[in-house]
Amino acid sequence: MDSNSVSPMPELAPIAEFDKSPPSPPNEEVPMDDLPPPPATISQVEGKKKLKIQRSRSYDSEEHERGACEWCEYALVITLATILLIGVSALTIFWTFFYREGYGWADDIPEKQFNLHPTLMIAGFITFSGFSVLLYRICRCFRRIYVKLLHAIFHALAFPCIVIGFLAVLDFHNKKGINNFYSLHSWIGFVAMGLFGLQYVVGFFSFLLLLICNKGTANFRASLVPIHAAFGVLTFVLGVCACLTGLTEKALFALGNAAVAEFRSETYATMSTEAIVMNAIGMSVVAVAIVVLYTVRGTGGYRLRKVAQNPS
Repeated sequence: MDSNSVSPMPELAPIAEFDKSPPSPPNEEVPMDDLPPPPATISQVEGKKKLKIQRSRSYDSEEHERGACEWCEYALVITLATILLIGVSALTIFWTFFYREGYGWADDIPEKQFNLHPTLMIAGFITFSGFSVLLYRICRCFRRIYVKLLHAIFHALAFPCIVIGFLAVLDFHNKKGINNFYSLHSWIGFVAMGLFGLQYVVGFFSFLLLLICNKGTANFRASLVPIHAAFGVLTFVLGVCACLTGLTEKALFALGNAAVAEFRSETYATMSTEAIVMNAIGMSVVAVAIVVLYTVRGTGGYRLRKVAQNPS
């Protein structure tokens, strides 16, 4: 073999054909603002906690935490109101048994039947109605439905007291031949009874029966909250006025010298022990009104609007 001879070149692989189509444009980046938010995922534990908070909602859950001074004021006022509400009825019962010979419903002693009137009216308009008003301040940590049920129960206790007390004095007047509804006391009491009955019917219908359809009647019940609260306080004040005028009228007729044609209040003016007890009952009613109105002052303004937004 010749040393100068050139070896043949090896066969090259065929050249691959490239894609001659134009290149695709680069993907445009989508701004993050235009993307929809990711679906909110709530764990099972968080869902249970949220549901538990909604179910245990109370009137105090939407307000700021109370300080030490506020708690002291709250405890003092509530304790004083409770003592006065129970004490005024107890003092009236004591006066009736000690000075007025107790109670009865007999034709031979109509005065004992009349004694039911002041006792039951004070129990209905002052004690039970006062507690029903104070419940929204006393039971701050209770669920709202429980507070409403207690509110309705106290009104249900006051209702028969007012009805029986009214029938007792009406029957007493008929037996003694005394005209009915002639005095300022009777006029104020008649208006107070009418408002009380109207409040009970509206409250029972709107806040208990309509809870069957809670979501459908929420706005309607929320609109009734400020009206119901305002007329409730007005009914309580009228009941206080009726009790005070009735006590004054009873003191003048029972302790005054009614033997002469022209009425005089000589015995009442001498400040006998019975007169002092009757005045003490009247001052207790005034004290109840002051404490109750001071206690429920928080149901106005901000607090009332918060409750109206969440009536359930």
